Parts: sequence; C-alpha cells; structure tokens
Amino acid sequence: MDFDDIICELEELSDDDFAKNMKRFGIRYVKSYGLRLPQIRKIAKGCGKDHELASRLWNHGYHETYLLATLVEEPDKVTSTQLDDWVNSFYSWDLVDQACINLLRFIPQACDNIFVWCSAEEEFVKRTAFSLIAVLAVHEKGYDFDKYFNILKEGSKDNRNFVKKSVNWAIRQIGKSNLENNRKAIELSYDILEINNKSSQWVARNALKELESDKVQKKLSESTSQ
Repeated sequence: MDFDDIICELEELSDDDFAKNMKRFGIRYVKSYGLRLPQIRKIAKGCGKDHELASRLWNHGYHETYLLATLVEEPDKVTSTQLDDWVNSFYSWDLVDQACINLLRFIPQACDNIFVWCSAEEEFVKRTAFSLIAVLAVHEKGYDFDKYFNILKEGSKDNRNFVKKSVNWAIRQIGKSNLENNRKAIELSYDILEINNKSSQWVARNALKELESDKVQKKLSESTSQ
C-alpha cells in the first residue's frame, strides 16, 4: 500500500464524531481523520516496514498518520536528528505511548535518551522518558530497572497530569514484571510516599494499591513457581 492509497483509505474511514470524542480522553491533535487504533493498525499491516513511507506519513500532519508512521518506520534507519525531531514534536499522550510501544523501544539511542528526556521542560517529551520505561518493563525480561529509580523518584514531583501518570505507569509495570522487581518497586513507592509533595504521594499510593494487591502478588508467585 503506497502513500496515496493510505490517504484515500483514511479519508474513506474518517469519522468526525469520533474525532471530536477523542478530545474527551485528553487526546490532543491539530488534524484528525477520527480513526480508532485497531483501524490504524490494520492499515499498517498492509504497509510493511518502510522508512520513506514513514517520513511521508509523519510530514502529512494528521493524528492518524503520525501514529501510522511509528508503526511502519524501520528502527535501524532512524537517525539521531529524526529521533529528536519526532520526540520533540509529540503533542498527545497516546502518540507518546504508541511511539514507545511501536518504535522507540527498538532503538538503543532512544533508551539511552531516557536520562535526557526525563529532565525536559516539555510535558510530552518528559512523558516519553517514563512511558518508555513502562514499555520496557512489559517487553524486556531481565532488564535492569534499578538505574531508573532516582529519575522516577524525581519525576514523581511533577504535578502535570501526563507526566505523573507515566511515572506511576512505569513503577507499576516494573513492579509487575517479577517478584524481585515487585519488592523493589514497592520499596521505591514507600520512599516516594515520604516526599512532601501532592503529586509524589498520588504516584506512590496509586502504585502501592496495585503492587501490594492480592491479585498481583498471587500472579507473581504463580509465575515464579512455574
């Protein structure tokens, strides 16, 4: 499927009502066709991996073409300049998270940049750092997450909604990866709870509620015994 075919399909599937509804979920955009994520993923399957196509989709400037670009891009062809340009262009939490899931976790430099992005002033650049940690916790077994604990603790102080939620997501995913990481994430959460900061205390309490739950503890114990 080439670029023109993709745009034609997006136009045929466009749904103005759904596009308006997206904003109720905090999804920001300038232009949108109003497609659901499963529809976007289906289109991406017909495209394969294509660096040039990803670039054209990104430059088209619609919410759906940004998402499609993260799905069809070839990770090994992403340059440092492109990586910086894309991440600094992020404008919505769902674009950040999908980019982390679909693309950034496969790019070593992106993982290294966690320690840069975590200090960014821009809300969605900063979210990228913590969302990427969360995604790595889901997909990368045996990964060393201890190195992120200091920046997670510091990041918990950021009261901006999409930052603190990504910090919380990262801690919860680390704590659900195995029993040892669960113990460490719970310990980290109690450390964060001691910070005299409303955002930090929300992050910690929300993480502890899940990580100490019978459901999570049972699941981790069962996975260890198998």
